[in-house]
Amino acid sequence: MSTATTHVEASENHEVEHHGLSDKQYIVIALILAALTAIEVSTYYVDFGPFFMPTLLILMVIKFVTVVSYFMHLKFDNKIFSYLFYAGLLLAIAVYCGFLATFKFFLKQG
Repeated sequence: MSTATTHVEASENHEVEHHGLSDKQYIVIALILAALTAIEVSTYYVDFGPFFMPTLLILMVIKFVTVVSYFMHLKFDNKIFSYLFYAGLLLAIAVYCGFLATFKFFLKQG
């Protein structure tokens, strides 16, 4: 077991591996998420009728995938981590729908 440290000469052409997005791209994604949040809030004020719950679930999935992919850098990481997060999302949706079905939420009218 050696404790010696070896130093590597730095080359003159500094090639930096850019991992992720630029600041401008992060701002665009943040604006998209803000717009999706505004649509979610509008469901309280606008009557979506029977499309209320599917609209919220679809918006939730889109926001989840966007945040996990870009802000948590899973888009640029090993695919196994993405599969784990998406499996968690599917489990959460199943539990949520099961919970709502238990209280007969989907059978209520008006």
